[in-house]
Amino acid sequence: MTAHEWAKTFQVGDGFRLSDVDPRSTAGYGGGKADGRRDLEAGLSELNQLQERLFAESRVGVAKDSVLLILQAMDSAGKGGIVRHVVGGVDPQGVALTAFKAPTDEELAHDFLWRVAKRLPEPGFIGVFDRSHYEDVLIGRVRSLAPADEIERRYDAINEFEAEVAASGTRIIKVMLHISPDEQKSRLMERLERADKHWKYNPGDVDERLLWDDYMAAYQTVFDRTSTAAAPWHVIPADHKWFARLAVQELLLDALQQIDPQWPAAGFDVEAEKKRLAAS
Repeated sequence: MTAHEWAKTFQVGDGFRLSDVDPRSTAGYGGGKADGRRDLEAGLSELNQLQERLFAESRVGVAKDSVLLILQAMDSAGKGGIVRHVVGGVDPQGVALTAFKAPTDEELAHDFLWRVAKRLPEPGFIGVFDRSHYEDVLIGRVRSLAPADEIERRYDAINEFEAEVAASGTRIIKVMLHISPDEQKSRLMERLERADKHWKYNPGDVDERLLWDDYMAAYQTVFDRTSTAAAPWHVIPADHKWFARLAVQELLLDALQQIDPQWPAAGFDVEAEKKRLAAS
């Protein structure tokens, strides 16, 4: 599949039902784990070059484009692995990563989108949100952290906000890494059984597991209400880490290929500078 075909395969459209997505699927991909890892490595070269071109354009003031990758998922679905193995393969000076935690007192004093707007990527950058404003309509809904009418207001506010962001030149890639409850249990157990992974374990993850169906319903509403032409959602089966990483890389490639950044022309006389340098 081309990068654009990958994007279309996982894009949320009319009639989408999260319950129809098999988290174990490797939809449309004919290879296995070894093939996926090899293809991930092969795609890294193109991703790196496209990102460097985008960054280079912005440094000389000719680019207005950027990319924003939004990662949402249940705990242990692999967001960190995406950051390390996909985004981590490009030049870090052109990447802006934000991991959104529980809002601070200052952030709570503002509208829920205030802290998000401050972290949007500048032109030339790939921005990555490890969790995002969608927490405010996911855990915010499931845990009743805001009144129902406020949760309802937020869906429209998100759509308006993302439309403005997209119109400004930012390609928004929204990804839900879809993991099964059984796979999550296995990964959480691994964190408990390995001393080098204890730091990753949060006892609260078990509490959230007990609300799995509520979270899936909240995600379905998010897809129904906020998957738009300007900022569509993509649901990636994530029980196989290698496949999820490959799929997200293809989404990034698709966005950057559509931007099609080019090496900026020199703002000086190259031949004259060669002579000056040779004579120095």
